[in-house]
Amino acid sequence: MPRSRGGGRGGQEAGRTELVSRSLQSAQHCLAGRDFGTAYAHYLLVLSLAPELRDDVKETFQYTLLKWAEELDSLNRVQDLFGCYEQALELFPDDEVICNSIGEHLFRMGFRDEAAGYFHKAVKLNPDYIDAKENFYRVANWLVERWHFIMLNDIKRNMTYHSAIQKVVRLGCKTVLDIGAGTGILSMFAKNAGAHRVYACELSKTMYELACDIVAANKMETGIKLLHMKSLDIAVPKHIPERVSLVVTETVDAGLFGEGIVESLIHAWEHLLLPPKPKGKDGNCKEYGQVIPAGAIVFGMAVECPEIRRHHRVGIQDIAGVHLPASVKFQSPAYSSVDFEETIEPYTTEKMSRVPGGYLPLTESFETMTVNFNNLQELKSLATRNPHQLSIPVIREGVLDAIIVWFVLQLDDEHSLSTSPHEETCWEQAVYPVQNLPDYFVKPGDLVMMEVSCLDCYLRIQNIRILNADRGMDIERGSNKNEEESLVLGSEAELCSALASLQTSKPDEVRQTCTLESTEIALLNNAPYHEGFKAAMRKVLTSLTPDKQLQIMDVEGLGGEVNSGNAQDGNTLPDPLYVLDVSEGFSILPIIAGTLGPVKPYSSVEKEQHRLTLDLISEANHFPRDTLEFWLRRVEDDGAVLQRPKSDKLWGIIILDVIEPSGLIQQEMMEKAAISRCLLQSGGKIFPQYVLMLGMLVESQTLVEENAVQGTEPTLGLNIAPFINQFQVPVRVFLDLSTLPCIPLSKPTELLRLDLMNPYLNNSNREVKVKICKSGQVTAIPFWYHVYLDEDISLDTSSETSHWKQAAVVLENPIPVEIGQEVVLSIQHHKSNISITVKQ
Repeated sequence: MPRSRGGGRGGQEAGRTELVSRSLQSAQHCLAGRDFGTAYAHYLLVLSLAPELRDDVKETFQYTLLKWAEELDSLNRVQDLFGCYEQALELFPDDEVICNSIGEHLFRMGFRDEAAGYFHKAVKLNPDYIDAKENFYRVANWLVERWHFIMLNDIKRNMTYHSAIQKVVRLGCKTVLDIGAGTGILSMFAKNAGAHRVYACELSKTMYELACDIVAANKMETGIKLLHMKSLDIAVPKHIPERVSLVVTETVDAGLFGEGIVESLIHAWEHLLLPPKPKGKDGNCKEYGQVIPAGAIVFGMAVECPEIRRHHRVGIQDIAGVHLPASVKFQSPAYSSVDFEETIEPYTTEKMSRVPGGYLPLTESFETMTVNFNNLQELKSLATRNPHQLSIPVIREGVLDAIIVWFVLQLDDEHSLSTSPHEETCWEQAVYPVQNLPDYFVKPGDLVMMEVSCLDCYLRIQNIRILNADRGMDIERGSNKNEEESLVLGSEAELCSALASLQTSKPDEVRQTCTLESTEIALLNNAPYHEGFKAAMRKVLTSLTPDKQLQIMDVEGLGGEVNSGNAQDGNTLPDPLYVLDVSEGFSILPIIAGTLGPVKPYSSVEKEQHRLTLDLISEANHFPRDTLEFWLRRVEDDGAVLQRPKSDKLWGIIILDVIEPSGLIQQEMMEKAAISRCLLQSGGKIFPQYVLMLGMLVESQTLVEENAVQGTEPTLGLNIAPFINQFQVPVRVFLDLSTLPCIPLSKPTELLRLDLMNPYLNNSNREVKVKICKSGQVTAIPFWYHVYLDEDISLDTSSETSHWKQAAVVLENPIPVEIGQEVVLSIQHHKSNISITVKQ
């Protein structure tokens, strides 16, 4: 007899239940055997057949997915990795753990914008998920850059743009395109002024979505059309139906041209704007095109600035007994950008009014360039124009460290904005460090000479050199120019003398040019850092090595060869002590360790340029060949750097990089310390051994305004703050406390101890009472560290020689305090992340 339909369904259900049960058992069996890929496949089958089990298997599925993702990542199976995550998100679309894990993989692969988006989604799904919050805070700068908050709080800037836009719209410019719209504030100014149709383009996905929300909240979505694209890709009538009479933009950086304003305006004039009004012609504004800003004047000044100097020039030749040879030339990225094929900003930026130690003007301010954004031919000629020469008289003696640059943005003939260091402005200044001169001293009567151009749509100041007043000629190698020495010649006799000198002299040959980040150059210039490490390493090595075998080597002028455990005078020394430096970036600590006796030092630098440089320094300091080795050449898995030096050996010293240059604790630091402790020989040490975190309570309106938009007043009544403030982060980094505008309300207080050698001394939750010494409003808690190499030797990350910056927790709401009051801080330490809150 045929089965009844009900019996068929019952049989199918029984079969499904059996298959689900067997798949669950198989998944658990695979997990026990660490076969994560097969376990993951079984869980997918279970969840597709029995979606009602989602909540029951969720945690185990998450664990399996994350382990399988790690395995796929290590095998470089990127497509399979993200395929798994797509499947997982289909099953659990609102799972914060999965979103956070996707973000971590994307971030490691360099996709920071995409990673930040997933971190933000994870935080929105679960605001208390600490891992996602910390990840989001670290990458929020790539979602919404911090200058958005500063500029939106700059009421003078907003009012000036508002007035200029209002004026021209009321004169008849009724169709507007906002290039690089950001939050859409300029578009909304135009719409409020009476523009009929406003178009706005924004490339950043996050900023585009933010602008959509803001425009809708201000009830202008019907009058402003937002486009998620580059202006260079906009076409009429495909994307917008007409050419416009006004383009508004603020796509300018500290160097004016760095955000591509020249290229975007050339395209706008050719494809998106109405033709400009001919000179002397009358007519309604709506018939012609124009740009706000209308133009700019760029100014410069030569300055002495020790802070810029120590971040861009290595100023010492002997570092803790290690000689830096003339055959090695160090330079910062701002200098080397001229050499690279890819386009890199040829300047760095500083808020010169807040630079530590200040600066000394060596020349008057001078005009370097003017540009008319309403002249298409002038814009086109900028990138092809030959560099023009400037000769600027020196007015004060000093050391030439940089040319600083700012500009006056002329919105129209009535409204302008200045980015000068003397103005109260949200802008930083562009800094062109002077490098590679034989002498940097200048005095009145000298001339500072340079070439100015707009190559690659960047403002470039190159071939900076000094014409000395005492000589009719000067032979100098110019800064930012890879050519033979520039000759500034006087008489024919001087020319002959100079040529003879060039033919007969044998200058030290530069065998290696090493480009370092500015923080790495500041580290090389940090003498207390290297002397401290040398003294601490010597103490450990002395304790681990019998006196008769420890041979402190003299590399400070006596020319002795460094001993690395080789046989000498017929005596065979025991195995050397192993030292591993896993500092981030360039470090000469392994070479310093190698000068202290029978040591086998290993460096973990990654870049081949850095390895060649360290080899040359080792050679110049008479290291036997192969004394210094590069650890990553021996490690098969870059993700497992912390291993034994040999199968039967342990490390005498492991150097960890605990503090980021930004002022935060390095990620996964405590996890690295836990592994390192297992790899030390008896009596071996981790450097640093422990870190004390110090902080104080301050009142700082500057930090408040740099962290969040302060209501509707600075944005002239527009409702922007609640939307962009979703992206505020509680910690500001890269601060200089010595120049931060703030009022201290308490004395420095120890907040936390992180012990890398004795973890039982660490406390993940701590309360600290802080006594108020001045009445006011607590708005922030700046913090820094004392890094203890041992009980006697410590480094202060807030000192004037420090290559580290400081950071600060910024409170969401100010807390009024009175003198004598005690404030209780709650300190939480999770993994390598630290949070500070005020208990009320």
